[in-house]
Amino acid sequence: MSLILAIYGKGGIGKSTTSANLSAAMALKGAKVLQIGCDPKHDSTFPLTGHLQPTVIDVLDSVNFHLEDVSKEDVIHTGFAGVDTLESGGPPAGSGCGGYVVGETVKLLKEFGLYDKYDVIVFDVLGDVVCGGFSAPLNYADYGLIIACNDFDSIFAANRLCLAIAQKSQRHKVKLAGIVANRVDYEFGGTTLLDQFAEKVGTKVIGRVPYHDLIRRSRLAGKTLFEMEGPGKEECTRPFEEMAEYLLAQPEATIPNPYHDRAIFEAIGGWR
Repeated sequence: MSLILAIYGKGGIGKSTTSANLSAAMALKGAKVLQIGCDPKHDSTFPLTGHLQPTVIDVLDSVNFHLEDVSKEDVIHTGFAGVDTLESGGPPAGSGCGGYVVGETVKLLKEFGLYDKYDVIVFDVLGDVVCGGFSAPLNYADYGLIIACNDFDSIFAANRLCLAIAQKSQRHKVKLAGIVANRVDYEFGGTTLLDQFAEKVGTKVIGRVPYHDLIRRSRLAGKTLFEMEGPGKEECTRPFEEMAEYLLAQPEATIPNPYHDRAIFEAIGGWR
């Protein structure tokens, strides 16, 4: 069986860049990896492939939504380090339900028998939305991962995601593997707030990705950090290598104990 990771976090927090580099790091350590983008704008796998690939919705539309006419080769492309990639896609902005598309993509993977074909499957899921379809990856995941920054809005979203994982764990195997701190700047607090939050809800910060221009440039170039050159490369790639080792070694995971919404407001206000 595959190791299945579901990666969530506040919108715009850097989930796709983080997911792609984590997928690349695990592949470079010998794992066969599939990354699945679960966002209608379908750019999760761009750093791995260098292009926006056809989505599940694009392919289904081309065959009048006859599922039996779709093969896995139609929707899966191979990117850097041999990582296979898939984008669920979604309806045009302002119409339809993106969560429904994610749910249907999860079903399609099961129909193709892909859950047994990879060492690791990474779901990169839209924003902090945990309604029906967008929470579907948690039904299959071994571990949830939360991407967060050292600020109030990001931690508030992380707390909501802890709640979703705690609720899903009552019926499914999913647990929280930890929090990935993104855009870490030690001149402006480092991960002080995130560390306090993690301790309070019963998890830990498993990686600290620096705030660095090489990461911004890699995203624009459609490349992983491992393909980039320039000052700071080792500083930027090292956290992903360490996280890959940690996750591939069956990490210690927990069922989080999140705050209530009002309590998290009061708690963060008292942290320094």
